[in-house]
Amino acid sequence: MAATGVLPFVRGVDFTKNDFKDGKFPHDVADMTGLRWLRLNKTGLHSIPPEIYKLKKLEHFNATRNKIENLGDELANLSALRTLNCRHNRLVDEGIPKDVFSLEDLQVVDLSHNNLKEVPPELEKAKNCIVLNIANNNIEMIPNQLFINLTDLIFVDLSDNHLETLPPQMRRLTNLQTLILNNNPLIHAQLRQLPALVALETLQMRNTQRTLANFPSGLDTLSNLQDIDLSGNDLPRVPETLYKLTAIKRLNLSGNKIQELSLVIDTWVNLETLNLSRNDLTALPGSLHKLSSLKKLYLNSNKLDFEGIPANIGKLHNLEIFSAAYNNLELIPEGLCRCGKLKKLILNGNRLVTLPDILHLLPDLETLDVRDNPDLVMPPKPAEMKKSFEYYNIDFSLNNQLRLAGAPTAPSTGQSPVHKSDPVARKLRLRRRRDGQESEKVLKGMRDVAKEKEHMPNLEEEVREPLKPKKWNEHLQKPQLDYSEIFDEDVGQIPGITCWEIENFLPNPVDEAMNGKFYEADCYIVLKTYIDDTNSINWQIWFWIGERATLDKKACSAIHAVNLRNLLGAEGRTIREEMNDESDDFLDLFENGVSYIEGGRTASGFFTVENIVYEPKLYRASGVKRIHLERTEPKLTHLDRRYVFMFDVGMNIFIWTGKLAKGVTRTKTRQELLNAKLIAEKINKNERKNKAEILMESQGAESSEFWKALGESPTPHIGECVPDDFEPAEPRMYKVGLGMGYLELPQVEIPHNVLTQKLLDSKNVFILDCKSDLFVWIGKKSTRLIRAAALKLSQELCAMIDRPSFCSVTRCLEGAEPQIFKTKFIGWDDVIAVDYTRTAESVIRRGADMKASQRPICIRNVICHV
Repeated sequence: MAATGVLPFVRGVDFTKNDFKDGKFPHDVADMTGLRWLRLNKTGLHSIPPEIYKLKKLEHFNATRNKIENLGDELANLSALRTLNCRHNRLVDEGIPKDVFSLEDLQVVDLSHNNLKEVPPELEKAKNCIVLNIANNNIEMIPNQLFINLTDLIFVDLSDNHLETLPPQMRRLTNLQTLILNNNPLIHAQLRQLPALVALETLQMRNTQRTLANFPSGLDTLSNLQDIDLSGNDLPRVPETLYKLTAIKRLNLSGNKIQELSLVIDTWVNLETLNLSRNDLTALPGSLHKLSSLKKLYLNSNKLDFEGIPANIGKLHNLEIFSAAYNNLELIPEGLCRCGKLKKLILNGNRLVTLPDILHLLPDLETLDVRDNPDLVMPPKPAEMKKSFEYYNIDFSLNNQLRLAGAPTAPSTGQSPVHKSDPVARKLRLRRRRDGQESEKVLKGMRDVAKEKEHMPNLEEEVREPLKPKKWNEHLQKPQLDYSEIFDEDVGQIPGITCWEIENFLPNPVDEAMNGKFYEADCYIVLKTYIDDTNSINWQIWFWIGERATLDKKACSAIHAVNLRNLLGAEGRTIREEMNDESDDFLDLFENGVSYIEGGRTASGFFTVENIVYEPKLYRASGVKRIHLERTEPKLTHLDRRYVFMFDVGMNIFIWTGKLAKGVTRTKTRQELLNAKLIAEKINKNERKNKAEILMESQGAESSEFWKALGESPTPHIGECVPDDFEPAEPRMYKVGLGMGYLELPQVEIPHNVLTQKLLDSKNVFILDCKSDLFVWIGKKSTRLIRAAALKLSQELCAMIDRPSFCSVTRCLEGAEPQIFKTKFIGWDDVIAVDYTRTAESVIRRGADMKASQRPICIRNVICHV
């Protein structure tokens, strides 16, 4: 235990994907006395650790995808337990404690995907249970008394068992919203209880041997039913009761024996998804176009031909997916291509000859699958799509230009405009000029101007007003800055006092409790937001200078005070306040006055001259397209002659290459060596001010400096220590949460286990756990308290989980991250090795050393194997 004192304040922690096999579960969890939720998913546990039973305030317990066989009787001592989620384990009937279901607050019970043969008899005591999931077990019967007391259930999953009947007491579940009965042999069950479930919204009966004879009657009385799954049954046609469900949104009838649909499907006006795949349909009803809300239509593996698809299908204006693979289609109706929102068109495995020409004009089409259509001839693209000409239709007439300028337009003569090259129009214009019409107009205009001048006052007699000089703030121009990177978007919107401190050239928010308590070596920005006499928001801005503050803090406080004024649009000046010489208006801002604290809390942005002690770190390099650096212990026994290593000791960075590294592939080793060297060069440039020396070492020819830094005696015998099946540990990222008196440590979901920079947020603090390395990433806009809490939590996390002894915690500030941290992320300052010594003939003969990984960006994916 790191003895930081924060464990009792932790309210929740996510240990998913940690290795807790063979007694590796951290004993310090017992000290988290305030823990409310705990996740132990995919941790390799075979039993519940005894430390869990000491968490008396635990409410939500998740231990999924493990190898647990017994929950232990002491689990019933967790009196505050509300959620028990132990799915995907090896639980047996004897491993379920009897008293756990007597807990008054227990609401969620998930024991699915286990080895239960019967429903726990004591489950009927869980009167407040609202979610029950016992799917994917070996249960053959549901006790009649189970649902007598569980009347508050809203979700029940009984799928993938061996149930043949359901208890009649199920009709008491009037609050039930979701019922899942998939993959049960309910051939003799009439399911007469269903009409009594008046709140039911989702009903799934996939592969339950439903026929017209045993299909439940009275489903039309369930007015809230929206989702029905009847796939994999023996229905020769759609039951009549389904046509009466007007609120239904999703209907799955795939895998039946349906041959036709009734014309009354127009009652499904709210239907969004219809799946009729793997049936015997030969035609669709003509009223299909009345399903105005339909978005997805699946018709795969039927017997449809061109005549079977109605021509008016183009009236489905919301249709996005049309899938009719493996049918008998030779053509598709042109109306299908008039569905303007169509995104996916799946037509593979048919007998298509051609497609409509207007297919190319669908604006949102993303995927067109026409594989396995050997006779298909794709239609040519329209001529206007082949050429990239741009056409402009601009009206240069006088009236249109006057209208655009906001001036009154000339009255229309009622005659259509005549082109100048028209000889008849030219003769008419000449005749009008000869008749004196044009000259008369000119004379009339001159007379009007003369009259206006007579009535105008003498300009010399006018008293001219003196020109007023512009104010100082009218000359200022707001610089084009992104202030959201400096201040929050909602700053200055709530009346009150807000304070920032300057750290590393940027302002950081100060907790409200610290307002008016200033460090002597720091600088602050103070904002007063108030409602003025006009009932509008106004602001006053001060920047306070400490007596012992450094020059960068003084300058940045003044600069960012002006930035804050520009962001808010405040009219007043920023006011400078100095320590021991504050104005009365400034002192009146704080109820308890201003107090000084000796020293400084924030760091200067300037480089300081100090003797930095660097910790020796040894990294094993692997990967060609993307380099991976695995930290190992800096000892001779951890060197492997099949790999390239980077040994960082501060002012010297060694790149060591083993003898057998070239035996893997020359190209691969060469690339790893180049990548490791580039990483070392970036470390030297960004972190060592170009003062470090990069030394290339090879096995058997190491320099004396290398052995001295390693602390070993020179030896030519270096073996193989890395297992052949070694795989790097999956990274885990935690987001530090801070509330009123509690801390939380949930994990961030990493898509495809690939870290990207987008996962980080400037307002938060994250802990990146790479097993042998632990990083604390601090966002620019994170608060001081959450930073301090994150550093303490990272120390606890480093100490409590089993990891190598050389593992250390590295603090990473946003914008100044170390290069090793960046290598954990894809696309973040990646190194690209370029070998300028190779000729074009060499590349053609042997191929390039590195194949750049490019992610295709496709607007339209056309899958066509003809």
